[in-house]
Amino acid sequence: MPPNSPASGSTVVDLRWGRVWWTIWGVVTVLAVIAETLRWLDPEQRAAALSGWLSQGDWLPFLPWLLLAPLVHYGLASQNERQRDAPTTPKVSWLSQSAATDSSRWGVWGASLLIFVLGFGMSRWIEQFHFAGMPPAYHDEYSYLFQAETFLRGQFSAPGFERQPELFDQMHVLNEGRMASRYFPGVGAWLLPFVAWGDPWLGQQVAHGLCALLMFWIGRELGTNAIGVLAGVMFAFSPGLLLFSTLLLAHHPTLLGLLLFSWSFLRWSRTGEWQLALIAGAGLSFAMLCRPMTAAGFALPFGIVFAVWWLTGNWGPQQATDADTRDRMTLVMRSRCVLAMAVPLGMGFIVLGVMNRSITGSVFETPYQQYTDIYTPRHVYGFNNVVRGEEKLGPKVLDEYDRWAENLTPKLAARNVWTRTVQSLRWTWGIVPLLLCGGVAVCLGCSVDTRWGLAIASMGSLHLAHVPYWFTGIMGWHYVLESSVWWILLAAAGCVWMCRYWDSVDQRRMQVWLAGLMLTAWGVNLVVVEPLWPGRLPEGVMEVSFARRRYAEFRQRIDELRDGQPAIVFVIPDPSDRSMDYVTNQAGLDGPVLRARLKDPGRLPEVVDLFPDRAVIVFDAKAGTFGKIRSAVQE
Repeated sequence: MPPNSPASGSTVVDLRWGRVWWTIWGVVTVLAVIAETLRWLDPEQRAAALSGWLSQGDWLPFLPWLLLAPLVHYGLASQNERQRDAPTTPKVSWLSQSAATDSSRWGVWGASLLIFVLGFGMSRWIEQFHFAGMPPAYHDEYSYLFQAETFLRGQFSAPGFERQPELFDQMHVLNEGRMASRYFPGVGAWLLPFVAWGDPWLGQQVAHGLCALLMFWIGRELGTNAIGVLAGVMFAFSPGLLLFSTLLLAHHPTLLGLLLFSWSFLRWSRTGEWQLALIAGAGLSFAMLCRPMTAAGFALPFGIVFAVWWLTGNWGPQQATDADTRDRMTLVMRSRCVLAMAVPLGMGFIVLGVMNRSITGSVFETPYQQYTDIYTPRHVYGFNNVVRGEEKLGPKVLDEYDRWAENLTPKLAARNVWTRTVQSLRWTWGIVPLLLCGGVAVCLGCSVDTRWGLAIASMGSLHLAHVPYWFTGIMGWHYVLESSVWWILLAAAGCVWMCRYWDSVDQRRMQVWLAGLMLTAWGVNLVVVEPLWPGRLPEGVMEVSFARRRYAEFRQRIDELRDGQPAIVFVIPDPSDRSMDYVTNQAGLDGPVLRARLKDPGRLPEVVDLFPDRAVIVFDAKAGTFGKIRSAVQE
């Protein structure tokens, strides 16, 4: 590590910081001017802006701040405005400490608790205020719920309906003799206690709070307590991360594992403690059991430097300035750390192999792969996915859903990378603040601590891992959502470093200017300001609410029709609507309401007799109409 790493408790600033800042400011300002000029020159976009929202929050709200920066710096800011003899308060002193130099455990644990409560509280409030009592919105969420319910029964799979299993084909759930979620087991395991409690969304909210806490720990490990606090707060208020914390998807459990891995790995790289390598392996193993491709892409740069350190002793604790630490890092000691990290990873692979064998019959074939092969072959990973998938079409292919896939070409892949990058910036905190502050950290981070290079490489590696997939993702970014944590940490570091630089050159009004820009980002993300911008989180809430409300109305109408009786609802699907699928059931098919797929309405008399003890209801998804055929047969 360089001498000015956090291990020394200080950050060296010089004239380069000012040059880098103004270069990045110039690039971002030019981009903002060009983007807004092109938008207002386009007749359709101009008409839309004048008749609705003036801005979607990407450039226009920040343009006045960007143009004001030189005036604040050169015109309004007076020299010698800093009180050089002002005493340093304990609060300021603590913020300037790092994980290596801070001896105030009460301060660290107090900040950790406050940041956890902030993250958890924000997520809980969004869920309770906007979605309380509503069912999930996405097909995937129902599959994860099915998985958690299956695990709650002590099984990897649940019994299907033997006589006509196709009636209960459910999106993202295998139905080949027995029923099982196609997804990897980490998310179901995380949700299991919260499903048992009766509130699965609580699990996502706890994860959001814990992730915010870990962001604080990582920030103070890579930089100072100030960076950690700012990163934790930014994570807690990030519009995209808040929105996804209200969804029963894999991202927050995956983030929890990856952030635990990142913190323990970065701390290990400073201290060399093998116990930290064990924790890092456990975190990565859990993330792998949630989203293996994401975990691999995220952790690849860490794995490379870890392997180099093991074989050569270069980088990591071997480079510590403490001579005693260097002497202890022999090959035997290095191998001990490698073993500590490998053991939990190996245990994760064993768990995955056992589950695979239980569900698919093969240790090496995952339920995810089997589901793709049987039901959605065109969705296969890699280029020319549609061409390759059409060579493997079978009788159980979900035709309308499967045809949704686009054939991945280099041109489409490049467009997807651009979309994922832009949407990541928008949903994480905003294009302008992340480019402006994160850009400083990208350019100067490695001069402060070489480990910032891992953050930058991890972002690129995660995007690279998803290049060979045709879909951009939910809201254009969910495949690379985990890269948002590095953007937040880089932006937090850039903010703190520039404030320190401006303080050193007596330009404290630039600190106020930067605070104003970041508060503008907070407003653009979370608050509706008519007619300026609609608020990014409120927009996302409206999008998710649409589906959740429709599912809620569907369930409410069924409850009215069945009048307390157990019921079977035959859903006549709408092939043109891929977003809504009403066939969702509890594991075991023993809930008070069963929902079955009736592709051929003419078979209704035949299938009704299969459920003599249930009231029979028919729902035509295309027409949106219900009909009650009969009440439950009384014995």
